Amino acid sequence: MPDLSPSLRILRDLIAIPSVNPMGRDDLPPEIVGEHALAEDLAERLRRLGLDAALLGEGGRTSVVAEAIAGPDAETMLVASHIDTVPVDGMEIDPFDPVIEGDRILGRGACDTKAGMAALLEALERVLARGTLRRNVIVVGEADEELGSVGVRDVLDFLGERRPDWVLATEPTDLRLINAHKGVVHARVCARGRACHSSDPSLGRNAIVLLAKAILAIEESAAVFTTRPHPQLGPATLSVGIVRGGQAPNIVPDEARIWVDRRTLPDESAESVRQQVAAALEDAGLADEVFVEACSEEKPPLETDVDAVATRATARAMTEEGLSAEPTHVAFGTDAGVFGREDLPGIVLGPGSIDVAHTSREFVPMDEVETMVRIFERLLTTPGAR
Repeated sequence: MPDLSPSLRILRDLIAIPSVNPMGRDDLPPEIVGEHALAEDLAERLRRLGLDAALLGEGGRTSVVAEAIAGPDAETMLVASHIDTVPVDGMEIDPFDPVIEGDRILGRGACDTKAGMAALLEALERVLARGTLRRNVIVVGEADEELGSVGVRDVLDFLGERRPDWVLATEPTDLRLINAHKGVVHARVCARGRACHSSDPSLGRNAIVLLAKAILAIEESAAVFTTRPHPQLGPATLSVGIVRGGQAPNIVPDEARIWVDRRTLPDESAESVRQQVAAALEDAGLADEVFVEACSEEKPPLETDVDAVATRATARAMTEEGLSAEPTHVAFGTDAGVFGREDLPGIVLGPGSIDVAHTSREFVPMDEVETMVRIFERLLTTPGAR
């Protein structure tokens, strides 16, 4: 491997520590599952910088938090860089043995989002060594971003009343400033029928047939909310992603389910989605036999004003680096939305592309990592206005 800059050496080391989110699976090798080993490594790195670092969470789903204080009256930014990765099935490279190909470094988590954490650590080391820290910064490496955002909730409980002024979540955005994204709500819809032998289906009530009617009704209901697009994000969307039901071909099924993926706009919530789906079932005359069994918000939407301190401060740092700082949006959800739901406004920014995140050859351009280091340096050394 060629000589690497300090930030890329950090990134190499972080990639080499497996931190796979189990994603509800029980078939993954236990030695690669969980964030604890990586959180411990990060805590030790932060302590070497003179910071107190706390480890949070249970069952190996560990997050790390540390604070660098510029002064009691300084503005406080929180940088959240999730430390879990998706599983490594089907990868064409060794996921935990980072390699260099041209101007890229490859490995699981390279862009999503160990590069963001590596850039922050290097920038913080430079700034603290020079004694030029002008913003307070809360460093967060959170667990479980790829599934349920348990890590963010652990972090918020730990911080209590110590509220930052704003949040920057590192994600692969191609170094574009993201101030908005849709949320994710998952609804599970259940149909209940009556089982019987398929030789005389008239004696039963086919739950799959009921569910088929429900799918059409739910799909048709999307016409209502798709006509009210958000000026930046466009319309909300709906997709039926899973259908399950039946026991055998010769049994009329008495139960069947679908899972609905609903991408939400900033004025929507899990409860509003539940009400919309329930109303579609009611209008179709199905409510007695088909119902919303569960509805949960996986990632809240994000909408941070272009004039908010998070947007303005980050845009200034990017402009000084010669980058476009025009706020834009992405299609994927992030933990910035979770923080935003707690009235902590934030933006999303990081090296690498979402197009190669989770892929068999995940990578990040090395020059983008170095640029992110400089953006963080500018943010940390520029006094904020509270």
